[in-house]
Amino acid sequence: MPLFRSVWFRWPSFLQRPAKATCPQPNAGGKVACKLNAVRSGKRYRHHHSRWWRRGCQAAIGSLVPVVLAALPGAAAEEVFLSFGPLERSIPIAAIEAFAHDGTITRELRPYVRLFTPEQLSQIQGLLTTRVELGPVAVSQFLYTDQGEILLQRFGDVVRTRSFRSGALGIRAAMVFAAAAPEGLTPLNILRQFPLRTVRIDLVQASRLAAQMEQLINQTQNEVTAIAQQSLLTSALDIHTDFNQLPNLQQRGSYLWQKRTLILRDSARRRTYPADIYLPLDANGIPLDAPAPTIVISHGFGSNRETFAYLATHLASYGFVVAVPEHPGSNTEQLEALASGRASVVIDPEEFIDRPLDVSYLLDDLERRAQSDTSFQGRVDVSRVGVFGQSLGAYTAIALAGAPIRSEYLATSCEGNQNTFNLSLLVQCRLLEVALPPEVQFYDERVKAIFTVNPLISGLMDDESLRQIAIPVAIAASSADTITPALLEQIQPFTQLTADPRYLIVLENGTHFSSIDVPPGDAVTVELPLEVIGPDPAIAHRYLQALNLAFFRTYLTDDEDYRPFLSSAYSQFLSEPLLPLYLVQEWAASLPQ
Repeated sequence: MPLFRSVWFRWPSFLQRPAKATCPQPNAGGKVACKLNAVRSGKRYRHHHSRWWRRGCQAAIGSLVPVVLAALPGAAAEEVFLSFGPLERSIPIAAIEAFAHDGTITRELRPYVRLFTPEQLSQIQGLLTTRVELGPVAVSQFLYTDQGEILLQRFGDVVRTRSFRSGALGIRAAMVFAAAAPEGLTPLNILRQFPLRTVRIDLVQASRLAAQMEQLINQTQNEVTAIAQQSLLTSALDIHTDFNQLPNLQQRGSYLWQKRTLILRDSARRRTYPADIYLPLDANGIPLDAPAPTIVISHGFGSNRETFAYLATHLASYGFVVAVPEHPGSNTEQLEALASGRASVVIDPEEFIDRPLDVSYLLDDLERRAQSDTSFQGRVDVSRVGVFGQSLGAYTAIALAGAPIRSEYLATSCEGNQNTFNLSLLVQCRLLEVALPPEVQFYDERVKAIFTVNPLISGLMDDESLRQIAIPVAIAASSADTITPALLEQIQPFTQLTADPRYLIVLENGTHFSSIDVPPGDAVTVELPLEVIGPDPAIAHRYLQALNLAFFRTYLTDDEDYRPFLSSAYSQFLSEPLLPLYLVQEWAASLPQ
């Protein structure tokens, strides 16, 4: 057993539980100093960050321990062989089931129990019965996509048949049958449904995957710890601004608004899509007497134009025209089509081309209406445009800001992508299926500033591409994002920007879904576990309302009264314990080895 312990059954260092760091509540300066010391030591950050990385990865696909458990054999299986070269040890499936049901520790499991803390054992036990609300069609459809096939191949190298062949087909079958069973898609039910009596777990390959993941998480952890330290230091130096005496940017503004829904038909692309337009009104419900700057909101994959209604209405209440297009090839309907079997791909690669064109066409349409439609005349200014985007929408904003896609760089980035833990790169690489010129440019000169959240651009745009952006840029990253990893997709690209000003915003413990809202009455296509969603998303929504307002008032209306809010000090003023917030304007990331 010592051999197995050292190779695999050792809880990875990035999941170990450190001691909590606590801060008293003296004066504001003492609190900042205490927080800064905690960040320096890494205790407070590592505790929360590792927890959300662990929970998010486990509930999604990230953490190797639950993934392996989820891929173990099912109803016909009797035992799992743990294989390390010529050495093997077996565990009966019944022992795993007993542990999942009531925490029973059989003699077969006893040697492993001492390797985990009670908290870790409780987490594993709970995970085994955690249900993901996906039906068999949705599971099957995803596993037959390019991204699903790649993930199956990776885990098939770990989970093998007794004759040492890849277990990818068995994993696929087990997941589909589990999703169809009354108990639903849980790791334990996948155990029951696996179609082989005996399965080998290749501990050598498993340890390699664990090491790769641990490296990425540790690098991200170290980077965010350093960003937090710099943000806190800068904040401590700002002793002149009392934000309690300044307007509360999280409160609704004084303007009313009128919502109009347009149906746009771009005949050249044979593309029809809706857009909601929020037109500001004064306190008496009368249109403003001057054209207002326009902010476009571009949603991410699987979302729709209601996803960021909380942000659209907030910005409209401060006098902005807000335009929210719904991108038809990557919206909620596309996700529903995939889940129901009506679509065979996660996303059509043409969406990387159509999305920025959707925004430019929308601006063209608003420009025409400002000249000819009485509902829009004198109310819309499309010469001063800001773009907010999340995930795929954040890519859209960056493309419109002037960063071209470089085909050669994309091809190089996608070599060997079967070994990546960056799920978003698998989506970006699909663009290779489209015949592209060497450089694809979507720059729209009407766009004067962009605010992006969780962008996916690492394979699409290199440093030379990002240096072409010459307008104000904000990039927000979530430290526990398992879809678009913060270090690879946001922090490193930020260091390649030369735009001035530029802002890097980090939500510690935030996930890919922290900024997304599900409005009342909206049906949820895929019910995500709370561990994937992360801490209370309402906190992130309040951050984004305040920071977007400050950003666009500063750079679209030249209102200098809002510039103090774009500071490390304000990020600390807003910051809440569940989802700490940091902001820096300069950063030099350490590239992964």
